[in-house]
Amino acid sequence: MAFIDYYKVLGLDKTASQDEIKKAYRKFARKYHPDLNPNDKEANRQFQEINEAHEALSDPEKRKKYDEYGENWKQADQFEAANKAQGRGSSAGNPFGNGGGGFSGADFGGGGDFSDFFESMFGGAGGRSSGRRSPKYKGQDFQAELQISLQEAYTTHKRTITVNGKNLRITIPAGIANGQVIKLKGQGSPGANGGPNGDLFITFNIAEDPVYKRLNDDLYLTKDIDLYAAVLGGETTIDTLSGKVKLKVAPGTQNGTKIRLKGKGFPVYKKEGEFGNLFVTYNIKIPTDLTAKQRELFEELAKS
Repeated sequence: MAFIDYYKVLGLDKTASQDEIKKAYRKFARKYHPDLNPNDKEANRQFQEINEAHEALSDPEKRKKYDEYGENWKQADQFEAANKAQGRGSSAGNPFGNGGGGFSGADFGGGGDFSDFFESMFGGAGGRSSGRRSPKYKGQDFQAELQISLQEAYTTHKRTITVNGKNLRITIPAGIANGQVIKLKGQGSPGANGGPNGDLFITFNIAEDPVYKRLNDDLYLTKDIDLYAAVLGGETTIDTLSGKVKLKVAPGTQNGTKIRLKGKGFPVYKKEGEFGNLFVTYNIKIPTDLTAKQRELFEELAKS
């Protein structure tokens, strides 16, 4: 069983304070916790090593024994027995010198919660009777993406999604924006040591629509009208996301004319009853298959 450099495990030197030991332990324990590194044997090994170093160095009595005997730990019991027999106590001095140097690294052969080295030096209880509780850690957050259509984003609706093998029934509010992220609290990985679950973050991707263009809460569309309606006036029907609407076309309407339909745009996110506007741009279609009579009439108009 090789000597284990507990200070090196936590990235500290022998003069580290208890507060520094605690901070280092929390930092590395969070990084290598098995719940955050599932099926990672190396991370699990390092987590065991970190726990063991913390148990030894955070307990003043264990740390004192560890610092005193160092790499000569195998002779510690014999030396303490000799001191006791001479009535000097176990802390009368260390004939082996300061054991702080010559560390040779970790060797975990015990296969349990603590290595053979730890149990031989501090006893099989592993320091677990000290009453200290391991810190709680929040579970890992999950990330997911969900693609929906513009029409789906227009209304509040429910959807079932599968995340990490779990089916979740979620409600998608009307007016959700492209790229918007919604957090579902507690739907991530389970916490460690009684800590809270992680969260689930869903990013919404709204597919481009062939008819409508969306800008914030406003919608834009282009409507073709024939030349005769543009010149003489008339009516046209457009499809909005809430149904069909009839529009009057004023005589002499120019190509590119834009009109606004108030409240016919997209619903405002989480503001029930509020909507943006719908902007309609007229595109005048020039006839390309005139009859002889129609052409004659246009020529007469041109002369006049």
